[in-house]
Amino acid sequence: MKRIYIILLLALIAAVGCKKSTFLDSKSTGLDEQAVFGDSTRTMAFLTRVYEDIGFAFMKSRWEVGNTEQATDDAEYTLENPARRTVSLYQATYSATSFPFDGMWNTPWVNIRRVNLFLSKLPSTPLSASLQRRVTGEARFLRAYYYAYLLVNFGGIPLIGEKVFGNEDIINVERSSFKDCVDYIVSELDESAKLLPAPSEYADADYGRITKGTCMALKSRVLLHAASPVFNGGVPSYESLKSNSEVKALVGYTDNNVQARWQAAAKAADDVIKSGYYALNIENNVAPGYGFYNVFLKRVNSEYILFQNRPPNRDMENHYLPSTRGGGKNSMPSQNLVDCFPMKNGKAITDPASGYSATNPYVNRDPRFGYTIIYNESLYYLPSAGAKTKVFTYENANTDGFPSTKTGYYGRKMCDENISANSSFNTNRGWPLLRYAEIILNYAEAINEATGASDAAIAPAEAYQAIAQLRLRAGIDAGLDNLYGLKPGMTKAEMRAIIRNERRIELAFEGDHRWNDMCRWGIAETVNNGYNQVMRITLSNGVYTYNRQPSTRLHSFRPEMYLFPIPLSEIRKMPAMKQNPGW
Repeated sequence: MKRIYIILLLALIAAVGCKKSTFLDSKSTGLDEQAVFGDSTRTMAFLTRVYEDIGFAFMKSRWEVGNTEQATDDAEYTLENPARRTVSLYQATYSATSFPFDGMWNTPWVNIRRVNLFLSKLPSTPLSASLQRRVTGEARFLRAYYYAYLLVNFGGIPLIGEKVFGNEDIINVERSSFKDCVDYIVSELDESAKLLPAPSEYADADYGRITKGTCMALKSRVLLHAASPVFNGGVPSYESLKSNSEVKALVGYTDNNVQARWQAAAKAADDVIKSGYYALNIENNVAPGYGFYNVFLKRVNSEYILFQNRPPNRDMENHYLPSTRGGGKNSMPSQNLVDCFPMKNGKAITDPASGYSATNPYVNRDPRFGYTIIYNESLYYLPSAGAKTKVFTYENANTDGFPSTKTGYYGRKMCDENISANSSFNTNRGWPLLRYAEIILNYAEAINEATGASDAAIAPAEAYQAIAQLRLRAGIDAGLDNLYGLKPGMTKAEMRAIIRNERRIELAFEGDHRWNDMCRWGIAETVNNGYNQVMRITLSNGVYTYNRQPSTRLHSFRPEMYLFPIPLSEIRKMPAMKQNPGW
């Protein structure tokens, strides 16, 4: 039989070493394993290298200037060339043979191998026993973090344990079941939490390292995904692709214990909430919803659980802002997303009691709307004026008007309103990879789904309370009933719609949330097939007319796309590793 050498991933080809900033690449550094792990500073630097990649999927320029957000119903991409990877994603032209999404498969495996190498050498390093214990917890969390990314995007993957493969190894690794992968990740997070301090117990010099709370929070995310419909037989079109029980076990659960999984997800989120480690950033005394805006401009805040601190930068301004502000306008919010934001009284714009006006659609909206989206006549800093001036997006308005904006809007989530991409100022910010608002949303969703077997069951009070917390911070009016615009006595199904909408607007443009959510809920075939809606505004005699119309860009989504294909090059190297359904 022909020998199959390890080419599981790019990470597993080399016996030692890493790409980029490597400490074990002898060609670039002249260092070998002994030189690295025989020195405490270099040992810690090796672990730091694993930390450096945690934001790889959040990076706005991940694929050229694209990411998954522009392939959803939330935004339109500035580029249209079919060769662009984001265009390939929303046009559904990728395949197992042609898989252009750099890093989705390789980057996690590179870092899983780094962690295994680090842990194998750790006992012989000069680090103290107490420090070895702590960094063991950090490293095991990081390995679980990369495994969790693979799980969400590909389903069950090979669990290689503590193995560090060399270039002489023969490997033909099978995928582990979805259940086994979830159990392994959760177990690793539980064990890591035992080794790590609470967030408040770290010295200032260690701010940003993995803590006990980080482990608990990632567990919440993993268990929420594990309970979701696409992994529990709740998406008929996807289920029809699964040819046998073995394949089913690789991409989801094969039992009917989904209620127990929702309960586990609710408990995991509740454990984070009850820990008291984190709190929402509330600053309504400055302006309604100001805490939502300002949380993204603070390196140190009560809400960030996992984040990637950045040097002073204009990351978001460069990506989102219109041309007059020097931005690349790379991700332009859709009318679909705009319509999700309720009014300041918390009522949906479709509610006759909301006060929404189709002829003045941006007045009195949820304050998060203005902190997420630049709409016609929004104020934003203009360097040449030295002040905030209006951005005009109506048809043929100078520079920024339609069709310079493909949707009638520009993004501004996480942007600093006092600087622009073409100013000389920077902002101190971290990328929010996991924040407390997500945990509250996780809890609301899980506790609602765990309540009763019927969608007609009455939604639990805990779900109301969770959404009310977010709406209070958002600057939405409490109302006389203190329900923040929520309808009393909602059913489980009605509350589900509210929670999903709240999650969409609260977490908009933060990494892969929208793509992952529409996939795990099994709604992508409905919401991401067809054309996004845009707003084309015309100005005549000083009066604006608002015209909704479809985008010119067709989005396509097929059932097999709920999970990405494993690149065919990897399947060929390891025939024991089965492909995902439909690919």
